[in-house]
Amino acid sequence: MSQNLQFGGLRGGEGEPQDRWPQLRERIKSVENLDLLLLQETWSWGKYGQKQLAQVCNELNLEALPLPPSSISNGPALLYRQATVGRWQRWNDDYSNKTYAGFGVAAFDVGLPSLISVTSVHTTPMSSDIALQEMGLITTRAYRYGPFAIIGGDLNYPPAHGPDPDYSTMLPYNVAARTLLSDPAKPERVPDRRQAWKLEQAGFVDVAWHMHQQTKDDKYLVRTAGDDRIDQFWVSQPLADGIVNYWLVDNPADASDHKGIVFQLETEKVNTKNLWQYR
Repeated sequence: MSQNLQFGGLRGGEGEPQDRWPQLRERIKSVENLDLLLLQETWSWGKYGQKQLAQVCNELNLEALPLPPSSISNGPALLYRQATVGRWQRWNDDYSNKTYAGFGVAAFDVGLPSLISVTSVHTTPMSSDIALQEMGLITTRAYRYGPFAIIGGDLNYPPAHGPDPDYSTMLPYNVAARTLLSDPAKPERVPDRRQAWKLEQAGFVDVAWHMHQQTKDDKYLVRTAGDDRIDQFWVSQPLADGIVNYWLVDNPADASDHKGIVFQLETEKVNTKNLWQYR
């Protein structure tokens, strides 16, 4: 599961106290057999001896990787269920300071020929050019421990495929960031899908689009945050055969300004032929 918490679930957009953690906890707990939880906007979770992070681990009965360095103090987090994915084997937050929110790559031994890597991501919402550079770095690092990799989170930009964003509700600064630069006097707006194209170029598969292609069901393309499907899960190509389900979680509705996204991976179905090694 991936969920943008909206200022840690503790504050509103103007910094006012707003304890939404109980609603977020209810939403997360509604997902049965949750193995990996990717979070974004962990505002203040690292303060006071990481008190909020410890509370979350206790209430969800999950373990946490260290919070990666974040220049905005509102970075991502990764929690996991040790009983199912085991202890983490690697945690690498090298180059975290080269990105807007920070990131780290966790690797687990789940019985595949090599470790499976998981990265919670929140790319900058202010510039598609910078976000494209960030994604180039993140995709490279996600492969650090082999060909089995999962990237998920708030990517802030349109996916590679699917319907256009809802421009009738998109705010001007998001229009500027999420559309290709063109003559402002011309009304046509073109979604800037380059970040998603970078993921595809690097051999990643959009989980929601994969399920849509398998079923032709448009429910997999539902928007996750107001005007577009900016919360996304991507898996490396060898893992794509193991994708068996994807869905949204949005109850309680006031938990966050983003819906949660969930996908199910069956490791027995993963393609383990002709694998490469990182070098």
